[in-house]
Amino acid sequence: MVRIMSAFVLIWLSFSAQSLELQGTLTQGSLIRGQLEPGAQLRLNDEPIRVTAEGKFVLGFGRKAALEQRLTIIGADGKMREENIQLSPREYKIQRIEGIAKRIMKPDPDNVARAQADAKRTRAARARFEQQTSWQQSFIWPLKGPITGVYGSQRFYNGEPRSPHYGVDVAAPTGTTVVAPADGVITLVGDLFYSGGTVIIDHGFGVSSTFLHLSKMLVTEGQQVKQGDIVAEVGATGRVTGPHLDWRMNWFKQRVDPALLVPPMAR
Repeated sequence: MVRIMSAFVLIWLSFSAQSLELQGTLTQGSLIRGQLEPGAQLRLNDEPIRVTAEGKFVLGFGRKAALEQRLTIIGADGKMREENIQLSPREYKIQRIEGIAKRIMKPDPDNVARAQADAKRTRAARARFEQQTSWQQSFIWPLKGPITGVYGSQRFYNGEPRSPHYGVDVAAPTGTTVVAPADGVITLVGDLFYSGGTVIIDHGFGVSSTFLHLSKMLVTEGQQVKQGDIVAEVGATGRVTGPHLDWRMNWFKQRVDPALLVPPMAR
């Protein structure tokens, strides 16, 4: 039997009195938190998933994740059960811009090399596995303001696709303080080519927040932060046209939508 209640999805398994609870929105771009019977193991599409001693776990599904996902649960008694879960598809905002000059479309090789080095550094930060379980907290907005960019949107220049936007943009004046949306450890502080002033907070079990285009970074790598701690200030650094915060979230390599984890932006 499957019961769906608001943002909670409860899947009750019919063997060994085991239950599986999934919390979140079952859609592309979602971060799903779950609960198994203590001592159980979990696989997602045959890949092992870390589970806490209490049976808690977290999963992330990317922008174009397959709509059918397979969970394999191995109980403490060794019995195995497969459960398919269905994600709902999402439609993303697409913008097409023609007439861009070829010199603008062709990137500078030095800039490409720097951007590639930056990407390698951020991948390493997001690939870490921290034992802390701050991802279980109720996330808060890192600042308040008008939302000017949404997860999943994409631009085409002269018919050529650019990388989708994987964050939520919140407009605010330069110098506006940015706080940690949940507890975590700082795994990256740097000035990167595309994203400018950048901070990554690791919330544990592969879940991380990334803040882009910052004017000031007020933390250091390795520092522990609590939810609500000031970590940076809004800026317009990197490749941007105005001051705002670009907040992104990952589950390891999977880029997920931060807006699905927080209440609607207060006006």
